[in-house]
Amino acid sequence: MAWMLLIFAGLLEVVWAFSMKASEGFTRLGPTAVTLVAMVASIALLSASMRTLPLGTAYTVWTGIGAVGAFVVGIVVLGEPAGFLRLIAATLIVAGLALMKLA
Repeated sequence: MAWMLLIFAGLLEVVWAFSMKASEGFTRLGPTAVTLVAMVASIALLSASMRTLPLGTAYTVWTGIGAVGAFVVGIVVLGEPAGFLRLIAATLIVAGLALMKLA
C-alpha cells in the first residue's frame, strides 16, 4: 500500500509542476488552485508512505517520479526539446529509481 501511495504522490508532483507552469507565475487563479491542492495532497501522500518506507527511498522515488514525469510532460504537452543528453539523463534517473526500489 505504501508504494501505491508513493507512486500517486509522485504523479501529483507532476500535476503541480505542470499547473504551476500554467499558472504563469501564480497570476491565473485556476492553475494556481490546482497547484496548491496537488502540492498539499502530494506531500500528505508522501508522508503517509513514509510510515512504512525508509526516508531515503521514499523521498528519492517521489522526486524521481516528479522529475521524469515533468520531463515527459514538458516534451509531450509543451513541445520542449527531447535532446539526446536530456533523454540519457532521464534514463539514468529511472535506472536510479529502479535500483532504489530493489535495494
